[in-house]
Order: sequence, then structure tokens, then C-alpha cells
Amino acid sequence: MMKDVAVRIVSKGQQLAAIAAPFGIQAGALIEHFDVPESEIAAVRINNEILPLSARIEINAAVEPVLLESPEGIMIYRRSLAFLLAVASRRVFPEKNLYVGHSLGHGYYYTFAYGGKPAAAEVESLKNEMWALVKEDLPISFGCMAYGEALELFEKNHQTDTALLLEERSESKIPVNECKGFVDLYIEPLVNRTGLLSWFDLVSYQDGFLLRFPGTGRGHIIDPFEDSPTIFSVYSEYKKWGRIVGVHAVGHLNRLVADRSIRDYIRIAEAFQAKKMSEIAERIYAKKDTVKAVLIAGPSSSGKTTTAKRLSIDLKVLGIEPIAISLDDYYTGNDNAPLDENGKPDFECLEALDVPYLNEQLLALFAGEEVMLPVFDFKNGRRKETGGRKIRMGRRTMLVIEGIHGLNDALTPQIKRELKFKLYVSALTQLNLDDHNRIPTTDNRLLRRMVRDYQFRGKGAEQTFQMWPSVQSGERKHIFPFQNSADAAFNSALDYELAVLKFYADPLLRSVKPNMTEYTEAVRLLSFLENFAPIPPQYVPTQSILREFIGESEFKY
Repeated sequence: MMKDVAVRIVSKGQQLAAIAAPFGIQAGALIEHFDVPESEIAAVRINNEILPLSARIEINAAVEPVLLESPEGIMIYRRSLAFLLAVASRRVFPEKNLYVGHSLGHGYYYTFAYGGKPAAAEVESLKNEMWALVKEDLPISFGCMAYGEALELFEKNHQTDTALLLEERSESKIPVNECKGFVDLYIEPLVNRTGLLSWFDLVSYQDGFLLRFPGTGRGHIIDPFEDSPTIFSVYSEYKKWGRIVGVHAVGHLNRLVADRSIRDYIRIAEAFQAKKMSEIAERIYAKKDTVKAVLIAGPSSSGKTTTAKRLSIDLKVLGIEPIAISLDDYYTGNDNAPLDENGKPDFECLEALDVPYLNEQLLALFAGEEVMLPVFDFKNGRRKETGGRKIRMGRRTMLVIEGIHGLNDALTPQIKRELKFKLYVSALTQLNLDDHNRIPTTDNRLLRRMVRDYQFRGKGAEQTFQMWPSVQSGERKHIFPFQNSADAAFNSALDYELAVLKFYADPLLRSVKPNMTEYTEAVRLLSFLENFAPIPPQYVPTQSILREFIGESEFKY
């Protein structure tokens, strides 16, 4: 007979109770000890690993509820909504394959594989079925199936991308979620019942529809939809390209690795991205008589620096003489930086830059004067008094300015709009895990940042995890609100890159141990990367944007 396990119930670092529980008890059976209503709980954190409430406890453990309003709970809620939609779709349209797309305006974009644009009545039928499932308050169960049984089931149900994904997995037990007879591959925890999923909307959009949900920090409020036509068009183009070349899900990528044809695909992916950059350069060139500065901005680890360098090459091909300027050199300095809500220097806000000095120099340059660009000494936290470049603009000169606030017109209030071309850069991953499970672009960028932090800054994965929430907060304040003002958007994501980043990230993630708070994210990303067949880094071209993060680039940074 198995012994009891010692369970410590904790919340926000404080121990609420210490109990002896039967070996193998489900975490959900401990809810009475959590000191919060069951309706507010998304999952549990057991020894720093987030698991569904049905997870069994077989060792001594610290157990903490994961609340729906927490950052982890918000993501669990959204994944659970996506699962609910998949259940509803299978019941209403059993012959149609539902495909999840990219995120857009606090929602996910969906299409059907065949049959064209869904009618408004069809979208309404899906929404009504979702509401019916919520009202039934059905259990969403977590369990395992034998490998062969799971493979057979997914093939039978025409979940071909899911079946293909299993080719990279070799465990004998495949984790799955089930509700109302619908079975899907378990990727990350879901809520334990449909009754918790009552804050959503389903609306027609373009050739599909949007599954909308509350934004981060908005509680149960679903804000009015704000369209992002530029971003959507970039996503759509990459989605179509992925289907043309036959790689729209991870399983297809893995098959190319297995067939030893991945190098050809890498060349195609890089060439396609280079073509898009060239097209943007052509658009800028068409405005050469008015545009004096290209302003480049995007979220962390989007590859802005390499984008600026590659764009400069394409502009040179067209006869433009680009001059690179980094907004980092216009920091006011550690002593003058504004303070955030915690009383710490906020280097990400606009006020941390010497905006008047930047505008003074830009106006002087546009008037044909010579200026000396500043150089910021990050080691000492202040601007250097000497050592900057002296520059003057000629007839065919164009400034290429890169930095976090490039799209915000408050950065260049004295510069007329027609003199500026604003370029938004982000890693807009078009690749899905399978039909119903998307790859968040933020995970792509987080892995890029982690690898670069280790390669060039000597930071471990736990340090990257610690600063990432602050980075995301800054993006929501200073970057995303201005993306719709961009004249063009460039997708810096490469569909093969996660398989390369796995080579570097795997050992970094494994260095984070279970007794560390950061283990929660480390184990989640390790599980995610297990779906990818690794690609050797030496296959990556030396001019690739990916080299900005893994090293050995032709460009100097």
C-alpha cells in the first residue's frame, strides 16, 4: 500500500496549509484548501510545474492554484476557448476541418480548410453551439492514450496535422484532452470544465472569423475590435505561402528534416523573406523625393537591427545612400531617466530619450547641415562627450533610424509626416503545431531573446525569464499601440527557426531546476520544443536574421 504524500498548499509565496494526502490524489480534490472559489481557478502549480486540476500527486509537493486572472491563467483561458471552439466545430460541421491562424486584436483568426468563406449564419451557429457547451458545464478531461490508438484516432478524424506531429514523438503514452467525444492532443493545461469559458465572442472577418476574448488586464471585458489591416495582410500572405510550399504545420517541417531536404526549404524560406525586404525597399524608393528617414520599430527580439542592415543593402542597390542611426544613442542617461511605478529607472518609456536633441539634429540634417551623432556609453550610463560620427545628408541620402519608439510620432514631432517612412518589424510566425494549436509569436521571440542573452550577454535562461514580463509590459505600452500607423510591416520570422533555436535553448532550459520559480516557464518551453526535429545551426545562412540571435553573422552588431 502506497504511503500518503505531504502536500503544502501555498499562495503568493505564503503557506496556507500542510496536509497528508493519499498517494495519487487529484489536485482538484484539494480545492477546499486553496482559499479561493473554484470558479477562479484555471489550473494548479505543482512543484513549479503548471498542470491541469486532474493531475495526480504522487510525490511530496508544494501545490498552488493558478488563478484565471494571472498571466498564466489568461493563456490557459485562451487555449481552453480554442479547444471549446474545436469541439463546437466538430459537432456543427463534422465534415469541415477548422484551422487556427494568427492572433489579431485580442482574438484568433480561424478559417475552414475547404468550402470558402463561412456565411454569417454558420459563424452564428458555431457561437450558439459554444454557448450551449458552456451552459452544459461539461468536464474537459485530461488523460493518455496508447501511441498507436492516438495515431489511428487522429487519422480517422481527419486531424492530419496532429497525426503528422506524432511522427516526431516516441513516447508510448500520448497525452490528450477530451470533451463531448472530441479528442485533441494535449499541448498545455486547459480549464477543467466548459462552464468557466463564458467570456468570448465569435465574429465574421475577412475569409474566416475571429474568436475574441478579453485583453490582458481587462478582466471579463471584451473591448471593441481594432483592425490591423497591414499586419493581417502580412500574416495572410505568409499563410498562403506556407500552404503553397507545403509547410504550414510543424509536422511538415519535421518530415523535411527526416527526408534530408530541409536545406532546400531553408534556401526557399530565406529567399522569400529577402524578396519581401526588397519589395519594401522598392516602396521606399518610390518616395525618395520626399522621404528623408526610415523609422524602424518592433517588439523585443524581432530582428530590428538585422532588418535595418539588410534594408540598407537593398536601398544601396537602388542608388540610395543610407545612414544608420540607433535611438539607443539618444538616451538621457541613468541619472535623468524617469522612474516607473516601482521607483526604478524606466529606460523603455519615450521620456528616457532626449527627444528635443534628436529632433534638433534631424532638422539640421534635413537642412543640409553637418552634425555629430551622439554615442551612449551603456557601461557608464551616460552619453560620451566625444567619439561620435560626423554626418551630412546628400541628395541621395536617407536616414535609417532603428529603435523602440520609431512608430510613435511623439518621437519626431517636429518632422513632417511625409518625410518619414515607418516600418514595423515582428516575428509573425505562420507555422502551427497542428490544426487547432497555434504557436504564439511571443514564444518565438522569447526563445530568440534567451539564446541571444546567453550567446552575447552571458545571461542564463532564468535571467531572461525574470525580465520578460517587464519587456512585454513595455511592448504593450510603447509598440503595439502604434503598429497600425506603419507604412509597411516586415515579417522577420523564419518557419524553420524554432528547430534551430532548439539546439541552443534545450540545454539552457534544462539548467533551470524544479526548485526555481522560473522552472514553470522552462518546463513549458521544453515540452513545446519536443515537437520539433532539430536542425543543425550550420545550415543557417550567414546573412540570415536568425544569425543575430545565434551568432556568426556576416553583419557586425
